[in-house]
Amino acid sequence: MEWWVIISALVSVLTLAYYLLTRNFDFFVKRDIPCFERNPLLGSIWNMVLQRCSYAEVVKEAYNVNPEAKYVGCFDLIAPVIMIRDLELVKSVTVKNFEHFPDHRSLSTEKSEPMFRFALRGDRWKEVRNILSPAFTSSKMKLMFVLMNDCAKEYGNYLANLQEDEATMDLKNVFTRYTNDVIASCVFGVEVNSMKDPENKFYVYGREATNFGASPSLKCFVIKCSPWLADRLGITIIRPEIMNFFKDMVETTIKTRDEKNIVRPDVLQLMMETRGKMEPGKELTLIDIMAQAFAFFFGGFESTSTLICFAAYGVGVDEEIQRRLQAEIDQVLKECKGEVTYEAINEMQYLDAILYESLRMYPAIVATDRVCAKPFELPPHLPGAKPHVVQKGDCLWIPIYGIQHDPKYFPEPEKFNPDRFNGDPKQFLNAGSLIAFGMGPRMCIGNRFALLESKVLLFHIFAKCDLVPCSKTPIPMKLSKKGIAVTAENGFWFKIQPRSDKIAGVEKIAVPGTTMLIDKIPDRYPDN
Repeated sequence: MEWWVIISALVSVLTLAYYLLTRNFDFFVKRDIPCFERNPLLGSIWNMVLQRCSYAEVVKEAYNVNPEAKYVGCFDLIAPVIMIRDLELVKSVTVKNFEHFPDHRSLSTEKSEPMFRFALRGDRWKEVRNILSPAFTSSKMKLMFVLMNDCAKEYGNYLANLQEDEATMDLKNVFTRYTNDVIASCVFGVEVNSMKDPENKFYVYGREATNFGASPSLKCFVIKCSPWLADRLGITIIRPEIMNFFKDMVETTIKTRDEKNIVRPDVLQLMMETRGKMEPGKELTLIDIMAQAFAFFFGGFESTSTLICFAAYGVGVDEEIQRRLQAEIDQVLKECKGEVTYEAINEMQYLDAILYESLRMYPAIVATDRVCAKPFELPPHLPGAKPHVVQKGDCLWIPIYGIQHDPKYFPEPEKFNPDRFNGDPKQFLNAGSLIAFGMGPRMCIGNRFALLESKVLLFHIFAKCDLVPCSKTPIPMKLSKKGIAVTAENGFWFKIQPRSDKIAGVEKIAVPGTTMLIDKIPDRYPDN
């Protein structure tokens, strides 16, 4: 009798599992919507999970299932998802009808990881967004530029004075340390030098927290698709030790500033200044401040360093692009008497073009999502087809990588060509064909910060150095198949060489007793 009970229970479980796995198999067939291939368990991302191709390639393949369709079907594990292909429809979802699609899917739950409270939704997201937006006005960015510039100069000098046996390196290591130090200073108000102190906790923990390799990526998918299961299994993206480090640091910094009346031009200060100025129940709690500070770190640490890497790669493997950029840098240094200003760096059209082309070819986020808050009717995906009604709770995908690699919008999309943006990049932003930072009210709030941070470092590196391909330089570029992060398969390897002794009329002089070269600028070094 007991065996029959066990067998009956097993059959029931298997039957239920089979039903859950297959109930949506014909979802898109019934609606006559073209669908990207899927696996019964892993959905449309199965090739990425099995590391057969990169996440970017999966998105591009799904995007190209039917080049004429306004949208196609995919499966996020076992859940059917609509991938929007049409630019006007993307703008409709993200801008015109934002109230229907105001939120992203959550990466986690406050119960398991309270520091992930930055993934806010609904009215609370609007309130916090309004608080943080002033941190990225021109006046605030100009103040942060000073902090970025000091940091970038130090990194530029470091690279220009490497010994011969140190000159060949993976740029990712250096650039990640730079973004770490800039975020530490501009967001947390903490001074860190990750070149002199390579094992500082801010960098070590930050690197681990933002490492989206195979294991963290798998955890993300489980948490995103089954948060209740993640809670029960105790699955978290970031170790509690790392969370506690950032919480303690923010709490200590706030306490110290309050006690000693310290004021700094950083994001943490802006959030502190909102205390006592908001309606009860809407003000930022200590956990809110910690979570938002961590959000800037989480969002900018890895993605910005990767942007700088791809930009440097595009410049380093093309001698003509490198010389054109250096000519623009030299002209700015000449006009600014050796010291670049906030205004001057924001007027550099070719440097801008290089960064926009890097964002186009290698967006940090290859696809973003929107969750439906109230039913919305999509137009027919093809002429003669029926409209499709997206129901509350359904998810849409916006294929950033697919759109930005579509030859309809960008001829020869696999070619790194900054000249497409050398003039008026806003035409692509307005058209919706360049959406690496997202679109609409949910657009990345830190996009100006990331671009400025990238410009400043690239400026100081190419003012002082040449990048020369070496035997380890990946030509052509191959994207890593491990995890969801967009990065090079085997790193960003180059040989770094100092430029000639005279650049833009600024003479280089040796520092006595060292091998270091510095700019000889009359108004800065009157004794020389």
